[in-house]
Amino acid sequence: MLGLASFVALTAAEPAPRAQPLLLEMAAEHPEATVGVIVQKVAKDESIEDLVTVLGGVVTKDLHIINALSAELPAKAVPLLAQASGVRWVSLDAPVLQAESSITVDTSQLQNAYIRTIRADQVWNTAPYAQGQGITVAVVDSGINAKHSDLKTDPLDLRSRVVAEVKFNSTGKNQSDWYGHGTHIAGTIGGNGATSGGAYIGVAPQVNLVNVKVSDDQGTASASDVVSGLQWIYENKDKFNIRVVNLSLNSSSAESYHTSPLDAAVELLWFNGVVVVVSAGNNGTSGILYPPANDPFVITVGATDDRVTADPADDVLAGYSAYGTTESGFAKPDLVAPGTNITSLLASSNARLAREHPDHLVNDSYFRMSGTSMASAVTAGGVALLLQDEPGLNPDQVKYRLKATAHPLTSPGTGAGSLDTFAAVHDGTTETANTGVTASQLLWMGSTPISSGSVSWGSVSWGSVSWGSVSWSSVSWGSDYWGPE
Repeated sequence: MLGLASFVALTAAEPAPRAQPLLLEMAAEHPEATVGVIVQKVAKDESIEDLVTVLGGVVTKDLHIINALSAELPAKAVPLLAQASGVRWVSLDAPVLQAESSITVDTSQLQNAYIRTIRADQVWNTAPYAQGQGITVAVVDSGINAKHSDLKTDPLDLRSRVVAEVKFNSTGKNQSDWYGHGTHIAGTIGGNGATSGGAYIGVAPQVNLVNVKVSDDQGTASASDVVSGLQWIYENKDKFNIRVVNLSLNSSSAESYHTSPLDAAVELLWFNGVVVVVSAGNNGTSGILYPPANDPFVITVGATDDRVTADPADDVLAGYSAYGTTESGFAKPDLVAPGTNITSLLASSNARLAREHPDHLVNDSYFRMSGTSMASAVTAGGVALLLQDEPGLNPDQVKYRLKATAHPLTSPGTGAGSLDTFAAVHDGTTETANTGVTASQLLWMGSTPISSGSVSWGSVSWGSVSWGSVSWSSVSWGSDYWGPE
């Protein structure tokens, strides 16, 4: 029988706890919480029941088929239990979900009207109950505060859904968001509303995120920073199941998609199975769309004002939302989504945008912003819902589906209409967009053009582009709109 006294003696040398890292995080951050664990024994005849009791726990099941037991005990006791010589491993007694999960999202406190405008709440709470599970969206932006509670798996699981973080601007402090833009984008895509009691939930509240920080802490980035981030995504997309990239940024230099390195980079991802969603820009009716918004392949998104109603029929194009015909003759944006007065995550009260616009603070955890940046994020979250339900869709099929099911609007500059995630998920068509469209000349094989339909998915590689032959410019977040609300 292993009592507490002998346990203390055995652990005098403080061996590393043999426990699931998540449990050790819970012990450190929520020591008084009661957790359910499964304790695997070193040998069949080991008796650790008394130790569980001494540590303030209760044995709940004898799992002799796997030489283990289940128990409930204070989280702070887990490291001690995991150091006992008779314990092989301690893991969380986690809930098990059926393959056809019907777990719903409580929307009774929901205040973000845009969720109902695009009918994401109906996707969450009716079959297929999609909330973005298993899909990863890469956020190429100013960083993400990955510690925000709304980006955790759930209140009982302290793991962040930000599964990877990288930085490509040499002057930024670290991967976190000191500017305040990227965290807002991340929350719009995938915040779970935990801090607000379900008031401010993002479009895909269980999606995974990758933080690709390309700006410095003042929100300044170059096109080469962005292309470096996109190259990392290209190289790591399979490792993290990155199916969607959100680019709420635009180049400061207008140029053809045939010569823009940003356009070439997003097309490479597109041809390798990654859906790229980009903001149209906030320069209104100028008619100029800057890379990558001018690229014919990607999904370019303009912004609407949903007028804080669920009915898309009263939505109007936001005055700042850019639209026009590109230099190559493509009408942009492809569609629109709510982008005005979007409440999402506050990176920090010390973030630059929070300090510059204190009137847009909702509380200590949330911040209100407007722009096509927000509309792009709303759409990226919608793509995650669609791909969870139909993971076999390629980017051209996703683009076709979103445009074919959009709610038509009469305003010029709204493309195919306003995003309708419920209609997209339930449509079922596998037709493709971009048929016959010629790819960026930077991707051509010598002087031979390539076009959608003439190449197989994954056959265009990053190494085939001569990146040294292109010119580089700076990018911006589109001068997010701070005007009257």
